[in-house]
Amino acid sequence: MTAQSEVLSEAWSAALAAYEQHLRAERGLSSHSVRAYLTDLESLATHAERLGVTGPAELSLRTLRSWLANLQTLGRARTTIARRATTARVFTAWLARTGQAAQDAGALLASPKAHRELPVALTQHEVRALLDVAIASLVDDGARGLRDLVILELLYATGIRVGELVGLDIDDLDRGRRVVRVLGKGSKERSVPYGLPASEAVELWLEHGRPALMTDSSGAAVLLGMRGGRIDQRAVRRVVHERIAAVDGAPDMGPHGLRHTAATHLLEGGADLRSVQEILGHASLGTTQIYTHVSTERLRSAYQLAHPRA
Repeated sequence: MTAQSEVLSEAWSAALAAYEQHLRAERGLSSHSVRAYLTDLESLATHAERLGVTGPAELSLRTLRSWLANLQTLGRARTTIARRATTARVFTAWLARTGQAAQDAGALLASPKAHRELPVALTQHEVRALLDVAIASLVDDGARGLRDLVILELLYATGIRVGELVGLDIDDLDRGRRVVRVLGKGSKERSVPYGLPASEAVELWLEHGRPALMTDSSGAAVLLGMRGGRIDQRAVRRVVHERIAAVDGAPDMGPHGLRHTAATHLLEGGADLRSVQEILGHASLGTTQIYTHVSTERLRSAYQLAHPRA
């Protein structure tokens, strides 16, 4: 619970505490996701209390709509309002399912359609340049260079999330079959293949780079920070930004940009949408479908540049 929850009524505080436990224990969400849900719901609770709604059992569709309208008045982005509407619908469904409310107040709650910007992806030429620069720096960068190369290779080869990457243990790598086992959102496990270049980078790192950085605090972590402990997400983001900055003309992006790039290149190479969904660990096929739009836009841009009558 956040500091704001301390000023809420006892009924609201108790309900949000129970919901937090549900998100952590039953849905297995990360601390970041739980915090985001609770922040949204505390905003709803605060607004509801101003309207005289002293507990979640008294929530109505009118109160929910008033909350979203107030967010719009405050200038919140459509994506933010859409996300908060979804949060409210899931919460009210849980209230009804657990008997804490007589009916699901959010069942008919609509939300503005979020405008989804197409994710930026590197071209295949830019990826080759990125990895070539990383390889060329190995002589000067030593163990750190080997680690950075593995980071780039695995992110691009597998499309895994940065949190999944830093959580990898050595036993998660099936080096013979070139498959990595990752624990994704909702504690869902999946296996993702990686190619020969990534495999070669992994072997070099495990044989020469990791032993040079390893300390008593390393444990089974695949990737280590410069002090020997498991590398954190901020360090990985810094590596990706710094390495991409060395590629002329490449757009600035972090690890998630390499995830977008991997998905885009898979579809451009002929992979079917379901397979890409499985690789990325998307719960919904609709989330994966945005990459078909990315590929279409890239094709259109190439056509307009190349065709004399575009």
